[in-house]
Amino acid sequence: MGGVATIAREALAVDVLAAAHTLLGATVVADSPQGSVAVRLVEVEAYRGADDPASHSYRGRTARNAVMFGPPGHLYVYFVYGMHYCANVVCLTDGVPGAVLLRAGEVVEGHDLARSRRPGARRAAELARGPARLTEVLGIRGEHNGTDLIDPSSPVRLRPGPAVPPEEISTGPRVGVAAAHETPWRFWVTGSPAVSPYRPHVRRDGAVHRPANRSNGPETQGKMTNRE
Repeated sequence: MGGVATIAREALAVDVLAAAHTLLGATVVADSPQGSVAVRLVEVEAYRGADDPASHSYRGRTARNAVMFGPPGHLYVYFVYGMHYCANVVCLTDGVPGAVLLRAGEVVEGHDLARSRRPGARRAAELARGPARLTEVLGIRGEHNGTDLIDPSSPVRLRPGPAVPPEEISTGPRVGVAAAHETPWRFWVTGSPAVSPYRPHVRRDGAVHRPANRSNGPETQGKMTNRE
């Protein structure tokens, strides 16, 4: 447990789009009394602050989103749908809110423990496919909110990995948000079987939003590049 070099904090003290690219290929390691599990990130989703209506920090600082305001390199964990935890890496400079949601990964260490936590997964690629499954496999829960991912002694740490070449990164619309759902700030490693399938946003009136002329997930043939 611990002892392995973590990613540099300054690498995350940048805009959420740059941080999202940095996080692809990085590894999240989580310790528990049962052992450790490590997941290589293959899909992330960026959220800014006051200029991003889909962000938890859009309307200002609250007790729930306080971790999003920095310093960078901390874990922002929230509970959703009354049953799942989602994990984010805080970025930007201290006092400026922004975070990157960890959407999917490939288990690279602790496979037996990961499978025990996700016994319903039919194959390895499904163990951490999706933000709720990723936190379940890693054992991340509400008590991990605010954890310093850069501290080598932390129970959850972020290790750097080989940079994913820009030509191997796809981007498309965000998933499961009611506002700014067309914003192409979801990034994934092209071709990874662990990337979660895209599901269109369903409005309250029942209308289904399907982005036109965009890559909707790893199963599609086209690939988008970052337009920012």
